[in-house]
Amino acid sequence: MGNIDKLEKAAKARAEAEFLELIKIDAPSWGEQELAKALLPKLTELGIEAKLDEAGNIYGYLPGTASLPPILLSAHMDTVEPSKGKKAIIEPDDTIRSAGAAVLGADCVAGLVEILQGIRLVQASGLPHRPVEIIFSVAEETYCEGLEKFDFSQVKSQDSYVLDLTGKIGAAARRAPTLISFSATITGRAAHAGMEPEKGINAIAIMAGLLARIPQGHLDEETTCNVGIIQGGRMINIVPESCTIKGEIRSYNHEKAVGIARDIERLAEEAAAAAAAGAVSEFSCKVHIHSYETPTGSTAVTRFLNACQNLSLPGELTETFGGSDQNPLSLHGLQGLVLSNGMYKMHTTEEYTTLEDLWQGSRLVAALILSEV
Repeated sequence: MGNIDKLEKAAKARAEAEFLELIKIDAPSWGEQELAKALLPKLTELGIEAKLDEAGNIYGYLPGTASLPPILLSAHMDTVEPSKGKKAIIEPDDTIRSAGAAVLGADCVAGLVEILQGIRLVQASGLPHRPVEIIFSVAEETYCEGLEKFDFSQVKSQDSYVLDLTGKIGAAARRAPTLISFSATITGRAAHAGMEPEKGINAIAIMAGLLARIPQGHLDEETTCNVGIIQGGRMINIVPESCTIKGEIRSYNHEKAVGIARDIERLAEEAAAAAAAGAVSEFSCKVHIHSYETPTGSTAVTRFLNACQNLSLPGELTETFGGSDQNPLSLHGLQGLVLSNGMYKMHTTEEYTTLEDLWQGSRLVAALILSEV
């Protein structure tokens, strides 16, 4: 790694310039085409065979110069709203902040830059390295929809590293939850609330009873449930015919999350059945991401910890209660970690990163590629 360290000043300058270049490109979920156009020639310049799939995901392959198994590196191209017109302010201490009207886009441009720069460091070192696969995905922020359309049959790696975690470089999440969204509707009967309310079936009243029976908040140490939206009624002088709630369930235990969704469906049916004749319930749910847990003894974890030790980074194993592209990667058989890429206050207009984080993240990517584990 000595040769790499000698390039620190030039590498930092390039990382900063590339970060500022890429965040200027608008890339909302399912609108990442211009960013992909900017990334493809960069990958080609690095000798990476890269292509776009029908969804807009970028897949790339860099042949190795050492007889080692490949690893997959990934970051997403889309940015949460407000994303249009992203601008950066560089502080004297090399903190890079959003100018305030939009998010900065470090989530996840920091990850993109660190992967590109890490590969450059490897190539500049002249050291033998393993093959590398790359996925730059679209629509990660919308529950990893982009990778739902990705052809995983082309992937050769068994280990993956997704650069998409908040915090200082050297931390990595090895597990994340299942996330299920749900919707429950109670349909009753409308009637004039002043003239003949007894002819109506009040869907809001029935829903109130259902809400009282749905457990919310932390159900246990690995599971949460939340009802975040309630909609019902048309006018104050009409007995409300319909009421709908929408919410989500998260759990590190996939079967438990599915079981809670089924419980809510049953409770909705019971609430409608217990009301006046004619009330009915309707329930739907969707599994957006599937939980995973990467074993501490896996090669993905061992390689990460060794790389951190060599670079004097913390090497902290943690967990996240949010999702990332590692969820679908794990579902398709890749054991991996979500690495911190040095982004802070993401999903807000106060988002920031630092030049030092971009540099350290690049060094970590290089160390993972060069690792003999």
